[in-house]
Amino acid sequence: VQLKADEEKRQVKEFEESRGVGDVPIRERWYEKISIRGYTQFRYNNSTNNNLLINQQGDRSIGKNDEFFLRRARVIVSGQPHERVFIYVQPEFASLLSGTEQTVTLRDWYADLFLTENKEWRIRAGLSKVPFGFENMQSSQNRLGLDRNDAINSAQNNERDLGLFLYYAPTHVRERFRRLVDSGLKGSGDYGMLGIGVYNGQTANKRDANKDKHVVFHSMYPMEFPNGQMFQVGMDAYTGQFNVSTAPVVPLTGVPNEQVLGGFSPILRNGGNYLDERVAWHFVLFPQPFGLQGEYTIGRGPELNRARTEVTSGTLRGGYLQLFYNYRCESLCESVMPFVRAQEYYGAKKHEANAPKNTVREVEVGLEYRFNQALELTVEYTWTQRSSADSSTIPASCADNSLGSGAPACTQTPYQLQSGNLVRFQLQWSF
Repeated sequence: VQLKADEEKRQVKEFEESRGVGDVPIRERWYEKISIRGYTQFRYNNSTNNNLLINQQGDRSIGKNDEFFLRRARVIVSGQPHERVFIYVQPEFASLLSGTEQTVTLRDWYADLFLTENKEWRIRAGLSKVPFGFENMQSSQNRLGLDRNDAINSAQNNERDLGLFLYYAPTHVRERFRRLVDSGLKGSGDYGMLGIGVYNGQTANKRDANKDKHVVFHSMYPMEFPNGQMFQVGMDAYTGQFNVSTAPVVPLTGVPNEQVLGGFSPILRNGGNYLDERVAWHFVLFPQPFGLQGEYTIGRGPELNRARTEVTSGTLRGGYLQLFYNYRCESLCESVMPFVRAQEYYGAKKHEANAPKNTVREVEVGLEYRFNQALELTVEYTWTQRSSADSSTIPASCADNSLGSGAPACTQTPYQLQSGNLVRFQLQWSF
């Protein structure tokens, strides 16, 4: 059997070598058009001085138990079954579902339909990233900081939604996008130089909750100077109606005591649909060897009022600035990237029940040590202050109005501002 297989391989090789330039090529087999790759992020977080400090929008393992945690476990299947069609599927094996960790959910399932032979124009259909911001587009596999910044990421939880997106990028721009990723310069990938899209607006893996669709406008341009230095600027904007959910919360004043203790859900207007619109800017001086990166956003969206009795419309703003350095190793490693990063966000968490107000101020200092293309270690120290996602009052009796002055002091109030320090480690392997 082995001899027969070797003989068949030899005959195929001889036939290939004998083919003329004008010969019709042998039809590719289906598995020759499919690529499989992936990566895993294994973490340990140590909260040094505040067990109530949590980050539901980012790393949900941050908290009192200082646990080992699979932050991401991705397998990516992609391919081009036709010269005008590219497919991409990415499941996540480290999701949380009904309290169970390491469950499987879908992150991407889309097709790129090329409108021109040179592939400069394409329509992306399905579940994919919404083109808003730089870090949201950048793969977590390539990002320096362990979590995305809160300001830009609060626009689109999990960065994805179901929709149709039209992208345009000249061939030379697409080549730059590809080179910025392949060369290890922390690029975002190819989401077009210009883009426009229509999507549901309720985030990934959720049914649309209203008839309104979100519309996004996208632009980014990577420049290359004569000395080889790469610099990118971009601007994105979207608008739509976001549907807010509610959950019982203890209000400050103006609600009968029996409603307080039984749980009071804030009032919603317009069926829970609120104007959701933002604009964001970014710039990136890619690390050759010094790098500087920043983003900023402003906008309006749903927000729980100060009395915690009604969801209203509020303004938001925030962004970050990151300084980093790319040291290329000659032995023992491929690269070392130290970085320092500061971020702020003043707005709300529209994806959480009641759209509570959210204040974030954070400084991170870290280092990414890349052993080789398949393995890297990131160590990070964080000084952080952020609003809690917890809507409960501890103890519950501190909200009992009937006790008057006899009510105990609250050790925790809903959405309380928490401060603390974190020591964080991440081991990432790719295949």
